[in-house]
Amino acid sequence: MKNLSYFLVSIFLVSCTSNTIFKEPKDLIPRDTMTLLLGDMMIASSAKFVKNKNEQKKVNYMAFIYDKYKIDSLRFQNSNLYYTSKIDLYEEMITDVKKNLEEKKIFTIK
Repeated sequence: MKNLSYFLVSIFLVSCTSNTIFKEPKDLIPRDTMTLLLGDMMIASSAKFVKNKNEQKKVNYMAFIYDKYKIDSLRFQNSNLYYTSKIDLYEEMITDVKKNLEEKKIFTIK
């Protein structure tokens, strides 16, 4: 009986680890655009607690990002879910985002 319990628990654990890849949405944001979008979103989220030139803090800049790329939050969410299901591709995109942000940082320092 004890061996059966171990067997059932191990089957359960193995079945829980799935490699789900979602179907590509019809309005998928292209990879290069998504990389730029993620970079701008990182900047916008980090700028939330910095005072702007009108001395305002806690401004939500995400609406400006959505307007810039002419998308809505649902399209972003669907595209992001698809890309995160392909973890290797998403990791490459995040690496590209980091590289782009470092280049912007060096450019603004000079």
